[in-house]
Amino acid sequence: MSTSLRRTAVPADAAENRKTPGKAALASFLGSTLEYYDFFIYGTAAALVFPALFFPESNPSVGVVAAFATFGVAYVARPLGGMVMGHFGDRIGRRNVLLVTLCLMGLASLGIGFLPTFQSVGMLAPVLLTLARLLQGFSAGAESAGASTLTLEHSPEGRRGFFTSFVMTGYASGMVLATLVFVPITALPKDQLMAWGWRVPFWCSVVVLAIAYWVRTRLDETPVFEEVQEEGVVRKLPLGEAVRHQTPDILRVLFMSVFSVMQTIFTVFGLSYATTHSHIDKGAILTINAVTIGLSMIAMPAVAALSDRIGRRPVLVVSMVGCAIGLFGYFWALGTGSLLLVFAASFLFMTVLYSGFNGLWPGYFAELFAAPVRYTGMALGNQLGLVVAGFGPLIGGLLMTGGPAGWVPVAVFGAVCAALAVVAVVSARETAHTPIDELGVRKLAADPQK
Repeated sequence: MSTSLRRTAVPADAAENRKTPGKAALASFLGSTLEYYDFFIYGTAAALVFPALFFPESNPSVGVVAAFATFGVAYVARPLGGMVMGHFGDRIGRRNVLLVTLCLMGLASLGIGFLPTFQSVGMLAPVLLTLARLLQGFSAGAESAGASTLTLEHSPEGRRGFFTSFVMTGYASGMVLATLVFVPITALPKDQLMAWGWRVPFWCSVVVLAIAYWVRTRLDETPVFEEVQEEGVVRKLPLGEAVRHQTPDILRVLFMSVFSVMQTIFTVFGLSYATTHSHIDKGAILTINAVTIGLSMIAMPAVAALSDRIGRRPVLVVSMVGCAIGLFGYFWALGTGSLLLVFAASFLFMTVLYSGFNGLWPGYFAELFAAPVRYTGMALGNQLGLVVAGFGPLIGGLLMTGGPAGWVPVAVFGAVCAALAVVAVVSARETAHTPIDELGVRKLAADPQK
């Protein structure tokens, strides 16, 4: 192990005393709540109203594909946001960068609520929508890696999985909040929904933004980063160092992140399929999604705590294989039109199986990297992999064929992504019981290259 990377400047007990895992978990939870609230309201609007509002009405199918494309384009901006903001997160600290990403994300979402529609300004409408979505993606690309890094570095040994799982309980919270806002909105008369109702969920994002910002301003920088500064091992170019020494880990995170396509297929493509092909009521399917994802707020910390005991890799493999099979069951249930079967399949897929991945990846991805490049390395691999997830609904729309079994190619696509993720997990090292000071340090050169 490189002596330049050992945490000898500060006694271990002193560093532990400076950690505030509960406060860090809350700050990350609220940031993720905003990120995924924005994610769900945009995805819901893209599935239900954006095709008619922001795109020419001559061909409704083209409008749906175009709306899904604007949903996915944010994921193109996410790697750029991860690299840019990750650079500063590894150079000047995690906390201040996360304040910037939070503000960018919230303001972009609020702005969407004020955009003119195609009927008002023509092609300028989808252009403005795309620009706002790109800004959302840029900020979101830095949020998850930064929140994961910050929470990990505030967490006590032996409980890192548990505390970092709260990064993604914000995902469930954001979904529940989005649904609570959107369900009554979709019950409005169509003319009111299309005129002003769809804007309300975007305006409401300012409330979450204000609360999350207040909490983050009261959070200290992580002791781990402070020690990196004190020991003089801050990298001048964290991206270059991460690519030079930890490219295999970046690729592993990339392919594991591709598995997130399961989430976008379930929440966006599945919503569109349920309402347009299975003719399930919009409010009913939104409620089912909200309940099953909301219950994962309990499942994710529980599964993450289990991984603290038995390791990350076994839990991840079981989750990925299970979801690959469960996706077929979910679409089959949608085809029956039975709300009871849809709920049961959704609960198994999203609450039980997907929580095994969603609760673990924030901690596990961050654990694969050494502290001086942790933010950048995780952000780069994670956000490159999420590009596939972002375009999952669009790919699903292009793969779907006619007939009752038209969803099968979409489920096969999800299973292939799961297989790639399993290979990445099997090739990675176990990190659950490795002290935080030793995570990834052998991957970096002895020369800190400041």
